[in-house]
Amino acid sequence: MSELRSIQKHSRAEHFDVFLRQGFILSDKLSDKGSQLNLFLHDTFENWNEQFGSYMLPPRTALLCLDEHLSVVQSCWKQTPVIEDLLQSGVSWTVDVLGDNPFVRCRNEGHSQLLTGDQFKVAAISTFHAGAAPVLDRQGNTLFYLGLFTQSHLNMEELAQLLYSLSLSFQSSILLAQERRKLEQIDNLHQVKEIAYKKQDILFEASKKLHAKIDVHAVLTEVIDCMGRVYPKMRVDLLLSQDNDSTNLAVKPLNFQRTESDIRTRAFMEGQVIFEPSTTESGSSVGYIAAPLSGKQGVYGVLYMESTDELIEESDLQFISSLADSAGTAFENAKLYEQSNLMINELRLINEITKQLNQSLRLNEIFNSAASEILSIFGADYSCILQSAKDSDQLIVQATNLPAMFHETVTLDQGFSGLIYTSKEPIIISDYWSNDKVNSSLMQRTNSRSLIGSPILVNGNVEGVILIVHRLPNFFSYDNYKLLQVLSSHIGLAMTNASLHAEVKRMVITDNLTGLYARHYLDEQANLMQKKDFCGSLIVVDVDNFKKVNDTYGHQIGDKVLIQVSQIIKSCIRDSDIAARWGGEELAVYLPQVSKEQTIRIAERIRRRVLEETSPQVTVSCGVSDWNWEEDKISVEALFYRADMALYQAKHNGRNQIQVG
Repeated sequence: MSELRSIQKHSRAEHFDVFLRQGFILSDKLSDKGSQLNLFLHDTFENWNEQFGSYMLPPRTALLCLDEHLSVVQSCWKQTPVIEDLLQSGVSWTVDVLGDNPFVRCRNEGHSQLLTGDQFKVAAISTFHAGAAPVLDRQGNTLFYLGLFTQSHLNMEELAQLLYSLSLSFQSSILLAQERRKLEQIDNLHQVKEIAYKKQDILFEASKKLHAKIDVHAVLTEVIDCMGRVYPKMRVDLLLSQDNDSTNLAVKPLNFQRTESDIRTRAFMEGQVIFEPSTTESGSSVGYIAAPLSGKQGVYGVLYMESTDELIEESDLQFISSLADSAGTAFENAKLYEQSNLMINELRLINEITKQLNQSLRLNEIFNSAASEILSIFGADYSCILQSAKDSDQLIVQATNLPAMFHETVTLDQGFSGLIYTSKEPIIISDYWSNDKVNSSLMQRTNSRSLIGSPILVNGNVEGVILIVHRLPNFFSYDNYKLLQVLSSHIGLAMTNASLHAEVKRMVITDNLTGLYARHYLDEQANLMQKKDFCGSLIVVDVDNFKKVNDTYGHQIGDKVLIQVSQIIKSCIRDSDIAARWGGEELAVYLPQVSKEQTIRIAERIRRRVLEETSPQVTVSCGVSDWNWEEDKISVEALFYRADMALYQAKHNGRNQIQVG
């Protein structure tokens, strides 16, 4: 046992001798340099002072740690008020400031130094004995200096022993600090790996959830929630290049008016992650990140983040890029699903509207039905359907939910309807208040801001215009704009069908030569009116000596005479009266709700005008009959029979006259 103590004592003596001749050699390597080394020494010295300084440091003594430039890193002292100003961090102990001192000698001579107070020229330290030792690495490079100033009654050997002991103790603190730091680094490495694994798990789960969703809003929400879980301190925005009605405040439209150097624009245009660092005071990387939401068919937006607290590393950029790619693919799939559903709904809607429109073959019913359906489909405030007038360069309002505009006429140089008519192109206005190029009566009357309009094309010709408006700006989407074009074409087909049907019906009930109704139509209408009216009258008109006209002038002139007589008859009666070709040169007029006396006056007017206006001149004979609700038997046959008998009587009495049956 005594032999072991002897060996230890001998080893300690050897180390102390090295300490005096060279300085203190650290047994472990310090990886820090410059300001990082100073920070490490400062913190380690403070920890050592808290643990050991109070009992290892004698009274009226100060221990200093100086960097390689002889500036105080940290110090501790007991009862040394005279030099406390010289012990503060950052104070320089160079020869220019404090003259000759042990630290200066250490640096100049490269080994430990011991000085008595009378060797100092500065009065503040002249009452102290002092010692200083360089702290070296294994290669002999000076890392820092330790110094001891004391007013205790210590001789030089005791001073050297105390400095050596304090240096050993401080080395232990350095070794412990390095061990702790290594453990912290290992722990940090584990944490980094755990975070990386966690991010991979989150990315995997997020990808599964994203690809399982077929709703665009759900996809966007999942992306934002995922970023919030991984980066809770970051501001996250999802900027979309397409219209979207998401209620999530983080979902915003991508502004293409930004400069090309803006990272959001660059990420969208270049299709890759852009990181714009902003270095903090500590040198850490924070900043702005923009990642494109890319699918197979294109880029749909940008995932944009602003970091002010969380550090951005390469692994973060990889994670964000992977999540953005998954989100882009999921968004594309959800959008395609949404578009397919929208297309199915549109086709179903178009089919239903077409079916409804085709149920009616009357233009006014088609216009009213279309205007009503359009209001419901687009959620518009007002709709207006205009039809082109055949006889003038005007458009007529045929259907609208704004009563004041019904049946108004609009010239082709007025408003959006005129613009659409002349250009044959649809139009969309996001905000009328900011677009004053076109003066629109509809927009001004309704105080509307949004508009979509489309021409109604039939065989390439504009037959009408559809306008729908809303009071809110930016109300209608591009999909609404496209749908209205499709609907307008179907409305055009319905108009064509109705017009063709009306024309066929007109041809069926109209005599081709005279333009009067056919006999069967007059029979049908007279029969209907006898069921609902109180009275009515009939005039049967026959052209006198018509065979002689044909024989004298030919059948073409005879036809012209019939046409002249027919036109005179039409000009002498009301729109509600029914004039028809009875057969050959015989014509008939049914007058609903007209008495016998009035009918005789009308017949006389016809007879007189035919005599005066026909060329070659002809005369007509007329038979008049009437009915009223008091009669026992009311029938069309009886009415026609009495009128025919009266006509026969007029012929028998010399023609060019009126008889009543």
